[in-house]
Amino acid sequence: MESVDIVIIGAGQAGLAVGYHLRRAARRWARDGRPGKPPSFVLLDAESRPGGSWQHYWDSLRIFTPAGMSSLPGMLMSQPPGGGNPRAADVVDYFSSYEDRYDLPVVRATPALSVTRGGPGFVVDTPRGQWGARVVVSATGTWTNPHIPRLPGSDEFAGRICHTVDYRTPEEFAGQRVMVVGAGNSGAQIAADLTDAAEKVWWATTEPPELMPDGIGGRELFAHISRWLAGEDVGTIPGSIVATGPVRRARDRGLVARVPMPKRLTQAGAVWPGGAEERVDAVILCTGFRPSLGYLEGLEEEGLTLEPHPATDEAQPTRSTEIPGLYFVGYGQWTGAMSATIVGVGRSAKGAARAVLDDLAPRGTAS
Repeated sequence: MESVDIVIIGAGQAGLAVGYHLRRAARRWARDGRPGKPPSFVLLDAESRPGGSWQHYWDSLRIFTPAGMSSLPGMLMSQPPGGGNPRAADVVDYFSSYEDRYDLPVVRATPALSVTRGGPGFVVDTPRGQWGARVVVSATGTWTNPHIPRLPGSDEFAGRICHTVDYRTPEEFAGQRVMVVGAGNSGAQIAADLTDAAEKVWWATTEPPELMPDGIGGRELFAHISRWLAGEDVGTIPGSIVATGPVRRARDRGLVARVPMPKRLTQAGAVWPGGAEERVDAVILCTGFRPSLGYLEGLEEEGLTLEPHPATDEAQPTRSTEIPGLYFVGYGQWTGAMSATIVGVGRSAKGAARAVLDDLAPRGTAS
């Protein structure tokens, strides 16, 4: 069994940000007057290459904010060639460069299968052996745990039903009649993307979706949230969906039909609330994700709560209040404001790294 002081599970944006702050602390360890050696750490990543979940997003995706406002701590993302906001592929390249710049110890193709108590504190099982650690930082995000609701009649439906995780290009749906389900940003963007190839696109939502005003983009959102985090009373921005260029164009040209949720699916299509039935060839569920924490089920008997999410400390929202030595970074508001975003995760990662080092300090580090 390999042993380190800290195992970080996941090397997407959250894991990299924690690794950065631990590497930074190690470089100033002696200068800060801390005894002994800085804690050792490793990042175990299920992916075979850098990029986290960003390597799996649909091809046309662009993030909402400019490169300079979409960066991890310590290193600005470069403006992509050709201008505009970065694409998912640009984020993948950035994460790869980030790993190299800070020499982060990432072990690839090594998913955590389980975490249990044992060894120096925890034992992390992987397909490539075990790792012992005094602290475990869970940073696996949500991408591998899509929320897939059952639609009435889905067993009868003969067409394709897929999720955001499966969508890559509109060409897969060329000439088809497609229903996109979900009132979030991914639903809006994928519905707009499909208009380049699909015969017809419905955007089915429980409630009418609310787009933000056209003048509100990533830059304005970044400024608004930054002021809010600084304690200013900034009010709220109307709407919950960013009206990106493609979304605005699809709306203005009437290319996406917003409809209520169907009463049920049939073999060949959908029945709408009014009773009319139309042919539907495919359904794309843009229905969100849940935390990817299945590997922590072995800690439930130790008191860990997984549903709806683990309990964390109010003052330090990355620290588990149920399992000493366990931390969570990058899952959403319950692990810190904006912690599920590239630009926002640095704040949570910094707090987690400081708390981890404080927890380890009284007993020294592993040899």
